[in-house]
Amino acid sequence: MIRILLAEDDDAMRTYLARALQNAGYSVVAVDRGTKAVPLLQNDDFDLLLSDIVMPEMDGIELAQRCAEISPSTKVMFITGFAAVTLRASREAPEAKILSKPFHLRDIVMEVQRIFGLAEHATL
Repeated sequence: MIRILLAEDDDAMRTYLARALQNAGYSVVAVDRGTKAVPLLQNDDFDLLLSDIVMPEMDGIELAQRCAEISPSTKVMFITGFAAVTLRASREAPEAKILSKPFHLRDIVMEVQRIFGLAEHATL
């Protein structure tokens, strides 16, 4: 089973995304900030880091950079509602997929499936 570490500071969005991904058959561990995600990356294996970019204490770009050092095989996908932040993320983490808010749950499930080369059929 594909394991996803979700870092999202907005409670409602974090719950919404975790539930959608779990319903699609993924194992999800969700945290509310990057500083809580780092120890999890150090102590466990995740296939995907799904991170908001704008978060307190450690932004998603810094988290992705730490992830690359700690767990280079973990893929990264960003979610953000800020266009300017998208440009910075594209420049500093060019290999990461970026989804702009708002998006439909089907979109995020399809992007995760695409990252792992799975059949593109959303279960939502």
